[in-house]
Amino acid sequence: MKRRTMLALLVVAFVALFAAFLFFSRHHSERRTLLRAATWQHMAMPGELSQPHAFLENNCAACHTQTKGVEAQNCIVCHADNKSLLQRQPTAFHAEISECTACHLEHQGRVPSTTRMDHVSLARIGFKQLKSEPQQAGVDVAQITRWLEEASAAPQSALAHLRPEEGLLNCAACHQTKEPHRGFFGLDCAQCHGTAKWTIAEFRHPSSASQSCAQCHQAPPSHYMEHFRMISMKVASQEHANVSQCFLCHQTTSWNDIQGVGFYKHH
Repeated sequence: MKRRTMLALLVVAFVALFAAFLFFSRHHSERRTLLRAATWQHMAMPGELSQPHAFLENNCAACHTQTKGVEAQNCIVCHADNKSLLQRQPTAFHAEISECTACHLEHQGRVPSTTRMDHVSLARIGFKQLKSEPQQAGVDVAQITRWLEEASAAPQSALAHLRPEEGLLNCAACHQTKEPHRGFFGLDCAQCHGTAKWTIAEFRHPSSASQSCAQCHQAPPSHYMEHFRMISMKVASQEHANVSQCFLCHQTTSWNDIQGVGFYKHH
């Protein structure tokens, strides 16, 4: 009985294979398409590649490995000589980074860029590197681990606007070239700023009657040129203003909100 059942199954399988062969023989182009590796790759692709990587859409192996997914070494093959990225202070950390997919997401459609800055992921990558070489880094990994656990258990900390991992980052390492405070407030940016946006909702500007603007603000280069006398002073109707007397022309709402004139855009 078992022998008859096995024989029947073999006959059915043979007939099915033969029928498939005849079908694809009649549709030669379709058969060739089905046998291409790119066809099977597209069937498993979760979405289109970005514009810069679109040329790789038929070559999954350029980025993916069989068991580990996308590895950083595959990214480095193409991006190791990106001088505009590695020579700029805000992005120079890419020279020592060991993971790419946390911030660079693919298969999101034909978008012009894959970058989604994730400071938490960046901190975790850095902490992972510290744990692998604690002696070389010269830090107490155990102490940092305890601090992270305590901070996670008590989210209402002094840095409530940050995730605990983000508190480990040195903001100045990437953002010092864009620091507008001229060192007045130190380099601990996280005391005021978050990672979602630079603006601070809680910030309240000193009284509009204040005349100590120069303590925090520096006049633009044009104010030290003839442009200040010929244009700026006349627009604000302040014929005898001095560059240090910001309060005579400007308001605290915005730099280009000129007293008695309103929002002014010269260029």
